[in-house]
Amino acid sequence: MTRQAPRTGWQLRAYLGLGRLITLIGPRHLQKRLAREREDPARWREKLGEAGVERPAGPLIWLHAVGIGEVMALRGLIGALAALRPGLSFLITSSARSSALVVGANLPPRTVHQYLPLDAPAYIARFLDHWRPDLSVWAEQDLWPGAVVAIHRRGIPLALVNARMNDRAFQSRRRVRGLYGDLLARFALVTAQDDGTARHLAALCPRLAPRVTGSLKSASPPLACDPAELSRLQGALQGRRVWLAASTHPEDEAVALAAQAILAAGDPAWLLIIAPRDPARRASIATAIVARGMAHATRSAGELPEPGQQVYLADTFGELGLWYRLAPVALVGGTFGPVEGHNPWEPAALGAAILHGPHVANFAADYAALEGAEAARLVRAGDLAEAVGARDLSTMAARARVLSDRGQGGLAPLAADLLALMAGGGA
Repeated sequence: MTRQAPRTGWQLRAYLGLGRLITLIGPRHLQKRLAREREDPARWREKLGEAGVERPAGPLIWLHAVGIGEVMALRGLIGALAALRPGLSFLITSSARSSALVVGANLPPRTVHQYLPLDAPAYIARFLDHWRPDLSVWAEQDLWPGAVVAIHRRGIPLALVNARMNDRAFQSRRRVRGLYGDLLARFALVTAQDDGTARHLAALCPRLAPRVTGSLKSASPPLACDPAELSRLQGALQGRRVWLAASTHPEDEAVALAAQAILAAGDPAWLLIIAPRDPARRASIATAIVARGMAHATRSAGELPEPGQQVYLADTFGELGLWYRLAPVALVGGTFGPVEGHNPWEPAALGAAILHGPHVANFAADYAALEGAEAARLVRAGDLAEAVGARDLSTMAARARVLSDRGQGGLAPLAADLLALMAGGGA
């Protein structure tokens, strides 16, 4: 049966027409961001579609995601695809400089990273001419209309995986339903993290029949680290009782520092490692530490914690794999404020016990699964110190590791469906 060609309604046509203006303002816009240190000075022209490396020979799958967590979640899917077809090469794209720094330290074999070009016809065409992907996979909810249309016109199969759309996101997209419906109709395969997302996608595009496959994040392989640096820090921290506050924001840090003050008062061997989501916030975090009357060492300054210091400020990108290996218990950040949580599967994969605050809407299903298996624990601010010292944390961490290992082995069906798109040419 031949599929009906997707329409290009007035909303999508309007967007594509305005997209041509990006070609005129794109370079100046990037130059301004470069001056504010928000772009990579060595690689910013990738956002004009100028490739930074040569295309590898043979079939190539291009995968795109927007944020650090979404990009990192693609690694498990790449592993599953490579296991089924070892000769494949992979291209990961993202937009943020921070995501490039983190994924660069965790790239799977036969994989390169590039920045996604601005959504202008000339830039996208330049990008596609160079990379000539055999399949284009988009993750979660970041769709660039000009790129999607250009990919589809070239006959490159499109897939949307790990889609996530809560009620608020759905309401905002429903206002431009024609645009999103026309885009979604161009995807040959769509999978959703949960039933709610599947319903929202089908409401935007009735032609869709999204499959619910759960979150890719639970299938991500463990974060990498430098073995020599791990050994050095293990030696430096010998005798300390280490715990971690990971991917933190101000609200998380306030709770963690209050708990650390209690712990250190009872036993000076306790050491809190704070790994902020945005290392550029180091000055304000240092001020908060001092205000608590505690001493600290700073990772970016090349310092190691000394016996009289209660906090280690790990203000670097791409080293969470190191901190999760060093700390037997981790408070996952974003859960005590409006961010609504970060990825709990990263500590799970590395054997760290998972503690979190009450705000986890971004990962509601993930935390529910972990808590249902008694593999993670919700804590209130005033109870954090007691939770960090609980005696059953190793058992809880072992349960989380089992769930993580199970997730990493469950991607083969999705990988097979994606490879079938390559063989069949997509929609």
